[in-house]
Amino acid sequence: MTRFKPSWQAMLAIVLCLAAVILGAMSKPEAAAAAAYPYLGTKGLIIGLAVATALVSAIRIQPVVEALVLFVGAHLVAWLLISGIAGFEGTALAPYFLLLAAAWLLGWRCVAVLSGLRPAADWAKAALRLVIPAIFGAWILIIWEAVTRGAGIPFILLPPPSAIGARFVNSLPVLGADVRQTIFKAVLIGYIVGNLAGFITAILADRVPFLRRGLLPIGNMVSALPIIGVAPIMVMWFGFDWPSKAAVVIIMTFFPMLVNTVAGLAASGHMERDLMRTYASGYWQTLIKLRLPAAAPFIFNALKINSTLALIGAIVAEFFGTPVVGMGFRISTEVGRMNIDMVWAEIAVAALAGSVFYGVVALVERAVTFWHPSVRGG
Repeated sequence: MTRFKPSWQAMLAIVLCLAAVILGAMSKPEAAAAAAYPYLGTKGLIIGLAVATALVSAIRIQPVVEALVLFVGAHLVAWLLISGIAGFEGTALAPYFLLLAAAWLLGWRCVAVLSGLRPAADWAKAALRLVIPAIFGAWILIIWEAVTRGAGIPFILLPPPSAIGARFVNSLPVLGADVRQTIFKAVLIGYIVGNLAGFITAILADRVPFLRRGLLPIGNMVSALPIIGVAPIMVMWFGFDWPSKAAVVIIMTFFPMLVNTVAGLAASGHMERDLMRTYASGYWQTLIKLRLPAAAPFIFNALKINSTLALIGAIVAEFFGTPVVGMGFRISTEVGRMNIDMVWAEIAVAALAGSVFYGVVALVERAVTFWHPSVRGG
């Protein structure tokens, strides 16, 4: 039996490396004429490393060893390419991008191998759930960095991640103040008040049919209101500080919670409700012991939706009036100053905060609704 099991990613990577050899130089002549030519003596090393990694991947070895070889080889090739082009941005030729694509294919194969692992230990399963998306996300940044530097994309259009990271590190006090103003004041307060008000109103609407028939159509209409129309009004009513942004967040989170909770309260089956009646249970006993547990997945669905809506609403609301602090204020101001790296740093903070917020709600959901089939199946 052959010991060779080549994957299409490894074979295509080898083909791209051969094409890079045929096409010749990796940088334009002006870069090659410089004394510090970026790839002087390293082009062969880069190609050899990529080909060797692909060939080792094609041998029948343990999947963990194959994944490790692919990880090291692919990332080392990418690092050599990016470090070589530094200082010579915009001079890359076709072989540079071919080798970058080859490295990406090897990284793809690494993720595919890791995805096929079925470890028995729980800690290994948890590690894989973190490692696989981390590698995938890292390659988004690697390709972003390599393409922007190799193609010489203007900084004003798309700065490389390294420049964004440098601005992020150098602006931690400013970013911290913006996070406190936008997230810990406007977003959290508006999120709590909006969801709590929506939940209580849903209970009242479920208890009083008149409210249910009157509120739900209005809720569908109000949920379609544009933020840019509501935010200036809230600023006029509540001033320029965080209360006006919290008011926008309340409006955005109230009706998703209301609609989802009302739908969830109707999700319990007729047989279960008839059983509660045979036990002589009243409305509140049936609500607490049957209908609210049945509505929990709907309620958490609204909480997860609102975790992103709240952040978006608060940031957009700050475009229409705010003190000289806040994520939305910083984005609008730095765009006017052409400090695009600072804008991307704020975007990165918002994305990170939104992901953490959503993740916390999802973890609470798994702990509370552990009995639900969707959670048991996961």
